[in-house]
Amino acid sequence: MKIAILGSGSWGYCLASLLATKGYKTISWTTKQALANELSATRTHPSLPTHRSSGDMTFTTNLAEALDGIDLLVESVTSAGLRPVFEKVKKIGIPLCSIVVSSKGIEQNTGLILPNVIVETLGEEVRNQVGLLTGPSFAEEVIRGLPTSVVGSAFAKDTMHFICDAFTTQSFRVYPNADIYGACYGSALKNVIAIACGISEGLKLGSSSKAALMTRGLHEVRKLSIALGCDPSTLNGLSGMGDFVLTCNSPISRNFRYGMLLAQGLNPDEAEKKIEMVVEGRYTCISALQLSKKLQVPMPITETVGDIVSGKIKPLDAVYALMQRTVKEESL
Repeated sequence: MKIAILGSGSWGYCLASLLATKGYKTISWTTKQALANELSATRTHPSLPTHRSSGDMTFTTNLAEALDGIDLLVESVTSAGLRPVFEKVKKIGIPLCSIVVSSKGIEQNTGLILPNVIVETLGEEVRNQVGLLTGPSFAEEVIRGLPTSVVGSAFAKDTMHFICDAFTTQSFRVYPNADIYGACYGSALKNVIAIACGISEGLKLGSSSKAALMTRGLHEVRKLSIALGCDPSTLNGLSGMGDFVLTCNSPISRNFRYGMLLAQGLNPDEAEKKIEMVVEGRYTCISALQLSKKLQVPMPITETVGDIVSGKIKPLDAVYALMQRTVKEESL
């Protein structure tokens, strides 16, 4: 099987390496010629310097070359970059194979989950080809073969099971879940709460504070997801609770780390520049607040994060504002 991976960040490279270890031929596309040259020469990603990959892996800046004759297309760009990339794909030719989204986000202004962005861009006829790979996973750990469990989902069941089979290895376990909306919203919105938890960590507010943020954060994510028609039980699984536990507790998470930098006094742009990668939670926070307003679902933690990342309020002032909110009965 020939597989194209769009995007050669740490996660895209990790997935290419994982698939290559299964004997698949992978070709990774990037817009950066210097990165393509480095990956071709060293088989080591600059963000994953301790691992050297093996298997049939090639790298290119030619999108048409990457898409030629493929049996599976894997997306690994950014939420904001997804639509522009697939507009380029459409000009070359609509793929006839399964398309897997591996980014976590919600498109701003439209409120679309990323699989639906692809459907809207390429056309309704591709819907049954489109699926998702998501859940608690760090590239640094997956590429080392550490045990990891994630979720595979799709609009069509046969595509869902194809995705699960394609990615499953002895150390990377992929569970099928037909609720693609719940899987998308849970894994995207948790990045916003991870920023809040990083701020809490940076301010040294203690474990109790972080536990409260995670619990109440999951509660407001669940409320919004239900309003959007998702199965609430999905939020108890890997793409909900699982992703929360991982991303809200580890400095490996760029969203958590971003929150820590904000707490240390960096402004939102300085913090993202220091991380040197896109902070998806910052982008998704705007999408979440747009949906919250439209559906009239209160999301106080998300709203507070939005005020912080837009520079309207300082992190410590935001903590006091949250703590002074009227206490209501805990309704789950």
